[in-house]
Amino acid sequence: MSLFRNTTVVGAWTLLSRISGMARDMVYSQVFGAGALMDAFFVAFKIPNFLRRLSAEGAFSQAFVPVISEYKVKQTPEEVRALVGGVAGTFGVALFVLTLIGVVAAPILILVFAPGFRADGTRFDLAVQMLHWTFPYIFFISLVSLCSGVLNSYGRFGAPAFTPVLMNVVMIAFALWVAPLFAQPGVGLAIGVFAAGAAQLFFLGPVVVRLGVAGRPRWAWSHDGVRRIGNLMLPGIFGSSVAQVSLLLDSVIASFLMTGSVSWLYYSDRLVEFPMGVFTIALATVILPGLSAHHAQQSPERFAAMLDWAVRLVVLIVTPAAVGLLVLAGPLIATIYARGAFDAHDAAMSTYALMAYSLGLIGFSMVKVLAPGYFARQDARTPVRIGVFSLGINIGFNVAVVLPAAKLWNFPAPHALLALSTGLAAFVNSALLFRGLRRTGVYRAGKGWKRLALQVLAANAAMAGLLWWLAGDLTQWLAWDSWTRVYRLAGLVLAGGALYFAVLALLGLRVRDLRRTL
Repeated sequence: MSLFRNTTVVGAWTLLSRISGMARDMVYSQVFGAGALMDAFFVAFKIPNFLRRLSAEGAFSQAFVPVISEYKVKQTPEEVRALVGGVAGTFGVALFVLTLIGVVAAPILILVFAPGFRADGTRFDLAVQMLHWTFPYIFFISLVSLCSGVLNSYGRFGAPAFTPVLMNVVMIAFALWVAPLFAQPGVGLAIGVFAAGAAQLFFLGPVVVRLGVAGRPRWAWSHDGVRRIGNLMLPGIFGSSVAQVSLLLDSVIASFLMTGSVSWLYYSDRLVEFPMGVFTIALATVILPGLSAHHAQQSPERFAAMLDWAVRLVVLIVTPAAVGLLVLAGPLIATIYARGAFDAHDAAMSTYALMAYSLGLIGFSMVKVLAPGYFARQDARTPVRIGVFSLGINIGFNVAVVLPAAKLWNFPAPHALLALSTGLAAFVNSALLFRGLRRTGVYRAGKGWKRLALQVLAANAAMAGLLWWLAGDLTQWLAWDSWTRVYRLAGLVLAGGALYFAVLALLGLRVRDLRRTL
């Protein structure tokens, strides 16, 4: 029950962060639209954000949490404090050096991450100016990730889950009241990213200090725990974050496509991240310390039971979210973004991208839940091999299909094929992770899987049919005013959700069935 409770706590705060993030994106789309300015800003923000997901939230968290969990079980509190202080000092210095390099090398980074901007001097120069301010975000947010890892290891999930809310509030404030004061508003948006990162660190740092496990920061690469975390991080960058590399490749290729492609992919990806953040990432955050503790205590039965429970919840919760995003892509885009500078063309193009991304949501979610099964056992090599192979699938599809579609076949929405390719790579990644866990005996399916699969399939089919019948087309939604869109979309979501869970109940699924799997 503590897993249910902690997942609920993290999910609730993450829901608020996603709502505030959606409000932020609504402000961006209404005030600035989807043109050259936002293309440049999204690339400048994506670079440190990509590094954050790759290292801070991905490799670092999945390397740090298992090690500190082991220290909690096997070492003294003094050793735990020494580990935390050594990690803070060592990685703090490394992050500071990385930040300086990133700021100085901003033009090179823009060329690497958005080479298509070079032909458009306006977007290129603006993106470079913005990156000078956005890149230091990686320094702040990586230290925030360290604080979050410490707190999560001690069962404190609320404060870390709240910090993204603070980030979104700061960025909204800068978009509305600070950016308009600048001759180039994009620079004001970029400064807002810097301020948001600093605000999160200043909020979470004192919480760790009050917990009593914050050792004095110092350079300590020779410390055994620090070296183990560093050695696990390097391969873990690919193992835990292939989806982020795939999304980055989308932006690189999209920079060569028609103006607005980067923005359309960004806006649609944000909607896919909503269920990912509210549920999947919350679940992955909660199970990693538990899996690490079970491994340290040499309890393979409880390890397998917790992993099986997490996979069942993904199937139960994420599949209807994917179906809903696919069927309601147009209404969602119209309701959330289509106003102000975001016109009907932007809405149609973003809808295509959202439909494509929704097909990969289950794969994205499975990767997030299955990867901790490796990292909790401090196995980083296997996810690396799987991640590199999956990334190759994505690149191959982009080269063989997406680029010819854009340049030779005059496909009207090549950016949607980029999103589809990313989802395909996620499915391959999750399937190979699952097979590896099964082969080694780490994951063992519990009873009732066939029944659960049939229940979920029937419930999703019923929900999809209802939503398709009621949704209507995008042109109709764009003709309605904002409040009409809101209450109609809310009605669709409530009706679809109610039918889904009603069918599950009629077919005999009960909450206690999921509790028994533990």
